[in-house]
Amino acid sequence: MGGRPLRVGVQLPEVEREVRWPEYVAMARRAEELGYDSLWLGDHLLYRFDDGTSHGPWEAWTMLAAIAASTSRITIGPLVAATAFHNPAMLAKMAATVDEISGGRLVLGLGAGWNETEFRAFGFPFDHRVDRFEEAFTIIRTLLRDGAIDFDGKYFQARDCELLPRSPRPGGPPLLIGSKGERMLRITLPHVDAWNVWFSDTDNSPAGVPPLRDLVDRIAREVGRDPATIERSVAVQVRLPGGIGRVQGAYAEPRFTPLAGTPDEMAEELRAYARQGLAEVQAVLDPITLESIEAFASVLERLDAGSS
Repeated sequence: MGGRPLRVGVQLPEVEREVRWPEYVAMARRAEELGYDSLWLGDHLLYRFDDGTSHGPWEAWTMLAAIAASTSRITIGPLVAATAFHNPAMLAKMAATVDEISGGRLVLGLGAGWNETEFRAFGFPFDHRVDRFEEAFTIIRTLLRDGAIDFDGKYFQARDCELLPRSPRPGGPPLLIGSKGERMLRITLPHVDAWNVWFSDTDNSPAGVPPLRDLVDRIAREVGRDPATIERSVAVQVRLPGGIGRVQGAYAEPRFTPLAGTPDEMAEELRAYARQGLAEVQAVLDPITLESIEAFASVLERLDAGSS
């Protein structure tokens, strides 16, 4: 039987090289034309590497707004937005605005952030990150879903705050949490629509999914949430011809094998992710170029055609 067994998105460039807007928009539009389901941007500000070099991406929300205005069908979102980088009420305002520009295509991925270098360089506090996230998450989700909040926390305030105009969708954009931390999951699983982790968290393999899936299931039940109501997705690193290892921050030491092979082989690996209960994968292509997006589309064709 035909039919794509799970959605397939692509993460656009971050710090692999300096990429200018014309290339970003060409990639975004071509991914939409080729039938990808979603486009994702990392939310980072600055990386410094052991060889003494520094790299920084463009600001994620400005870029998301531009991509929203330049596409018409494809889902877009941050993978994931660091709540520490903006006042939380302002982040809710930005999300509602991008959702409006996109015609209701935003998925709001959220996380606490992890790269101390960029926190320090841009003046954001790195201490008590989960405590700060919890307050920010309360403000963001309440404003997006209810339209108003009166909140006076230890780290953030939103006194008699209203979100006007509202997102084009009742209840705002879907919320996604990017974390495998137990406390983060307990804070968010009562409220989010979806869960995601990076490819290093699964060792870039379908076999790495079950322990994390079981963790989400367990904590969801403990906080009174039906696990079946929470979508699951993971990022998957993909090696294509010319790939030399995708540059990224030191979130985790590389110890995994990138997905590679023929289109049929890669399609079968993605089917294995679907069999683990995943609704979506975000392809982290190496190299991340327009040509790679076009080449990987042959995997989508295999998926659409059904089992090999």
